Amino acid sequence: MPRRHIRVTGAPEAPLRAVLTALRHELGVPAGFPHEALAQAEETAKAPALPPYDATDLPFLTIDPPASTDLDQAMHLSRHGTGYRVRYAIADVAAFVVPSGPLDREAHRRVTTLYFPDLRVPLHPESLSEGAASLLPDQDRPAVLWTVDLDGDGRTVAVDVTRALVRSRARLDYAGVQKQIDTGTAEEPLALLREIGQLREKLEVERGGISLGVPEQEIVEHDHTYQLAYRAPLPADGWNSQISLLTGMAAADLMLSLGTGILRTLPAAPDGAVGRLRHTAHALHIDWPHHVSYAELVRSLDPHRPRHAAFLQECTTLLRGAGYTVFRDGALPPITTHSAVAAPYAHCTAPLRRLVDRYVSEICLAATAGRPVPEWVSAALDALPARMAEGSRRAGTVERECLDIVEAALLKDRVGEVFDGCVVEVEERRPTVGTVQLESPAIIGRIENTDGERLPLGERIRVRLTQSDPGSAKVRFEPA
Repeated sequence: MPRRHIRVTGAPEAPLRAVLTALRHELGVPAGFPHEALAQAEETAKAPALPPYDATDLPFLTIDPPASTDLDQAMHLSRHGTGYRVRYAIADVAAFVVPSGPLDREAHRRVTTLYFPDLRVPLHPESLSEGAASLLPDQDRPAVLWTVDLDGDGRTVAVDVTRALVRSRARLDYAGVQKQIDTGTAEEPLALLREIGQLREKLEVERGGISLGVPEQEIVEHDHTYQLAYRAPLPADGWNSQISLLTGMAAADLMLSLGTGILRTLPAAPDGAVGRLRHTAHALHIDWPHHVSYAELVRSLDPHRPRHAAFLQECTTLLRGAGYTVFRDGALPPITTHSAVAAPYAHCTAPLRRLVDRYVSEICLAATAGRPVPEWVSAALDALPARMAEGSRRAGTVERECLDIVEAALLKDRVGEVFDGCVVEVEERRPTVGTVQLESPAIIGRIENTDGERLPLGERIRVRLTQSDPGSAKVRFEPA
């Protein structure tokens, strides 16, 4: 997974767009959809396969970044007896995509939506991903509707999955949701997000799971130029993520009970990786007593504090190695859990943006209905892990390269200037080389001490910019 979470707001100026266009060409990113795929998208957008069950009476709502239009999920939360009922509607991509048709073939070629600062390269044509299939407000949409009943402690007691017609009533963003909940102005379907989210966070602690509150590095358009900023996640981000995690865990349990499916798995981190993190914590002056587990330490950190934010970035190294595991006919794989979730888990809540989710939804629908898994799903399963791995690598490369390019463009006229920063990473084999995080602007770049002295991990440092070339996507610093 990418080391840095990146979000893009607005569109950068023309010189940067030229460099980004060159990057897309270099990476072989599709410039457009084949005519046959576009034609099929237009056709199915007008007449999707509609489900018989009508759930449009439920006032669903969506929570996404402000500029998002590819809306995969909508939720409705309510009290149910002494517990809660979570209804989670997921865009039903299969209502629009014909198996083995031109749309399906193109989706298998793309695998994921790719996000650039100047444009989005979608998994499906925009007529679907941002139109007929997106859960936009005040529109009737086909969806895969999850109904998850929880007890008073937030534990799952019943799960149902069915196709339904849904209608979102409100399109919300994280800051607005947080404000409504904090001020007490949120109505119950939204106000319950905090109550249920906190219960699920407590259960996450009990099972040893970890949710990393890694700050996003945000590319922001302002006055026809661009800036970089850090955005620490809000509590509402975490509560919303818990609903998605809940659904992914329910999907994994359904598939394991069926004996056929595809899980998102992550082995436990090797001792050496955790040991390295202990050295990093020491260098960053973060107290990590030996009796405190890694999960406990992570939950105690404040992403608003620079040293804590830097350590959380380093914690993402333990998430490397996640993959997709297929099993069928009751033969369960050796590893069925995701170590960060600390439970079996599956990707199923973002089918507009990720290929595998459509297949997980179909398997779960079959498991709930007691019918065989569709042949088109079964036939594609074995090839999905490799395809998803390839798509994930490409998406990670795009995110890293785009951020490097924007950073270089931002600093291209400031070579030779001195900045305040903090050394957040030092290479084990080359301790004179590492990574520095500037205080302002919000840049994370490579630093090398040509004098041969070890870089001071975790220490504040004055650094000089020695290179900033958007064309080569390189930003380099040295100690000042």
